[in-house]
Amino acid sequence: MLGPVGRDPESSIDVLGPSRWDDGAFSQTKRTAPPGRVLRGAILRAIVYSDLFDFPLTGSEIQRYLIGVAATAASVHATLGGDVTLRRHVERTGDWYQLAGRSQLAEVRRERADVSAGLWPVARHYAAGIAQLPFVRLVGVTGALAMNNARPGDDIDLFILAQPGRLWLCRLLVLVAVKLAARRGHRLCPNFLLSTDHLRLSEQNLFAAHEVVQMVPLEPGRWYGAFIEANGWVRDFLPNALPGTRPTPRVRRRMSGPARVAGAMLSTPLLDPVERWEMTRKVRRLTARLEHEGGSVAFAAHECRGHFAAHDARVLAGYRACLAQYAELL
Repeated sequence: MLGPVGRDPESSIDVLGPSRWDDGAFSQTKRTAPPGRVLRGAILRAIVYSDLFDFPLTGSEIQRYLIGVAATAASVHATLGGDVTLRRHVERTGDWYQLAGRSQLAEVRRERADVSAGLWPVARHYAAGIAQLPFVRLVGVTGALAMNNARPGDDIDLFILAQPGRLWLCRLLVLVAVKLAARRGHRLCPNFLLSTDHLRLSEQNLFAAHEVVQMVPLEPGRWYGAFIEANGWVRDFLPNALPGTRPTPRVRRRMSGPARVAGAMLSTPLLDPVERWEMTRKVRRLTARLEHEGGSVAFAAHECRGHFAAHDARVLAGYRACLAQYAELL
């Protein structure tokens, strides 16, 4: 169990047993190393992962995104300041920590924070509109904007929970909103839709775990809490990062009269064949796109994950390659 704040660093960490976040070559070290080295390794892993996105971390962010190890803020700060070996490979610039030789990331973070500040009003505006569409149960922002790390020209990545049995019709309606936004020069990318009767993600790795904990819900309600609770596997990767699973207060959605009527009419079983037709039509097109672009995708009645170009696979491969350079520290 975690010790109280202020305990000796080596007695206030919780080393997870062998799990899916292991890097293979370093798993034996994790099991046999003293706690101080294990925490040093977890800190370095967190910084290495964020470095792939040119994103330096504050001390509290490092504690939140520790990989495979739960630890108090006090033990993390003590290790950051007192571990001589770690300090040879990690530098501090202002409030942020980054790998040695990467001090320029402080300015990158400031610049991207400014870009992100300009995108948030746009994201909230369109999320509020999408939330009024039939079948939408939750709208959240993922990707770079969720971490205030957006670059000029970046899309606004959206995660959407949909009514069971209407995910593909929901996607169709959302794409109408996407096209309307595009006419105004705003790029929305609803690349992940999930049905509320299948909240547990099928893809479970470090990249997906980060997407879960970094997602910013823009429409309050009980479904965010239910989603977090259903994905408790995230603790295998990021044991400090998962929000509490206490039920989120249910918020009455103020849908317009026409929207309520449309939702009721489109939910009738008579339209089930239309839902299946739309799913079949779009899966055929998306599968053809997958053959050309590759990627990590899932197309089913309860899930539409369209992460083309294998961004997640490239990130995880880059993470493992970078860690190999620090094998003696892990």
